[in-house]
Amino acid sequence: MIVLLLAVLAAPARLPAEDIVAEALRSFPPETVRLEYSNSAKLRQLPNYERLRQRYLAPQIRNLEKSLTQLSIQEADVDEVVLGWKSGSSGLDLYGLATGRFSLKAISDGAAGKGLAPVQIAGLNAYCFEPDAAATCVAVLGDSLGAFGSRSSLGPMLQARAGSAASLGSNSRFKTVLDEASKESPIWGVAVGPGVSDWFKGSMPGQENLELDWSQAFANVEALSYNVDAADKVRLDIRLDCTTQAAAAGLRQVLDGLKSFQKLAWENQHPNQPNPFQTLEVDSSGQRVNLKLTTAYATLGG
Repeated sequence: MIVLLLAVLAAPARLPAEDIVAEALRSFPPETVRLEYSNSAKLRQLPNYERLRQRYLAPQIRNLEKSLTQLSIQEADVDEVVLGWKSGSSGLDLYGLATGRFSLKAISDGAAGKGLAPVQIAGLNAYCFEPDAAATCVAVLGDSLGAFGSRSSLGPMLQARAGSAASLGSNSRFKTVLDEASKESPIWGVAVGPGVSDWFKGSMPGQENLELDWSQAFANVEALSYNVDAADKVRLDIRLDCTTQAAAAGLRQVLDGLKSFQKLAWENQHPNQPNPFQTLEVDSSGQRVNLKLTTAYATLGG
């Protein structure tokens, strides 16, 4: 689900959400199948922020967070993050942009202290945490923006920004999904193609109970959008746009069945814990299926 990245760079002036998303459109590759925005500055104000981090922070982001301390970049330095994913040889490759506060001198000094020499990627200095091509690298893009990703992902991003490679903005299908998404919450995102099943596999609770081919289950879903409102409880709204009304009706049937199964499985395995599936609502209209899930922080675990 929601990845609360505590990632990279930027200066005192913050870019509003629409600006950092616009930067993603001109930076991310056109093959992007998932995009997620999170406002870390707002989320840090929540009393349950640490529990949210433990529940939703992806393993690769935890590794990145640890690596960034080598550049003197701390969690509190980051205000906004946009993440992107594209299909890779072993799953989806992750990359992104971030804004916040940073010191170029502190980054340079921190890197030197850890023996990290800058490397040239698409004509810009970047810091890579391992020598292999899959290692995460970080590059400063200006006074208020930084980028991160593997060497093989970061290079095309920087080339796209320079106008020498195509960007996500040229993908009209993805851009339409993005334009139609609700962007009022501190966490929201969209997905198409393989990004839809990938999001569900990483986001819905109770995965250990399921032997489900997610790709097959969502084969007739054209696009996914979601938003998360985290206040007294975590409220997740999901919209699934299907290819036909019949596909939407079939998907709703599958999701209703999963709800019943997961509810019983949770009660059997966690009899004294709040059931996250108790409040799951599923409905459909035309070619669209909607899900709403309200979760108490106690249910998040961690």
